[in-house]
Amino acid sequence: MIKPHQQDDALLADIAAARHVPEHLHVWWLGQSGFLLQYNGTHLLFDPYLSDSLTLKYAQTDKPHTRISERVIDPARLTMIDVLTSSHNHTDHLDADTLLPILAASPTARLVIPEANRAFVANRLGGDPAWPIGLSAGEQTTIGAVTLHGVPAAHNELAVDAEGRNLYMGFVAELGPYRIYHSGDTLWYEGLVETLAPYQIDLAFLPINGNKPERRVAGNLNPDEAAQLGRRIGAKLTVPHHYDLFAFNTADPVDFVRACEREQTQHRVMQLGERITM
Repeated sequence: MIKPHQQDDALLADIAAARHVPEHLHVWWLGQSGFLLQYNGTHLLFDPYLSDSLTLKYAQTDKPHTRISERVIDPARLTMIDVLTSSHNHTDHLDADTLLPILAASPTARLVIPEANRAFVANRLGGDPAWPIGLSAGEQTTIGAVTLHGVPAAHNELAVDAEGRNLYMGFVAELGPYRIYHSGDTLWYEGLVETLAPYQIDLAFLPINGNKPERRVAGNLNPDEAAQLGRRIGAKLTVPHHYDLFAFNTADPVDFVRACEREQTQHRVMQLGERITM
């Protein structure tokens, strides 16, 4: 079992300490595709999964979701969240056992989702269906100090609803002077580079677990593709995600590092619960 670099009380203390270093972007990896960002006291949380709901759901099936890393933090202890996202409806990106405790602990937080998924989100989380903030491709919303832009994601297809709204999305966040791209779950598709490059991305979070049909789940970029995409969009720093959670659906970040070295992509592999400051 992979033990986080820091977790629980140590993680919370580090989040608090970072507030004394203003005008910098602070980033923590919370596991899978979850990243906590802090800038001048504002906290943005991308796609958290902080429970064992999938392990329990699939325990007696032929597709067990066996955890290989410890949980970084109890979601009920995240009392500082201002904005959080769910990029699509898969449970490791839309987990009631994670989101409901966070929303109870941070009652003023706003949840940003794909507009196409509003009814599904309301069914899973309960509450007023009108409450989440919905985006589709090319749309944006500003919540306090955070602006989020909707970017299509292909997981595995660029799927849309009957009204042409994206079911799978990524987000470009503007937080102070920083531009951050969170891919959600995605493959490389025609037009992705052209969509992202104009944002002049400072930090890109890209999946590396790949697309293997034998897993019987939708896929993502592999390490080589993530390294190439980070370079092609001109990201100042590329950080991998979507690995080291479930035994059946992971990747070796060493392969990502080697690919980045070949591509001359600026990169950083984060440990669970680790902070980087930009």
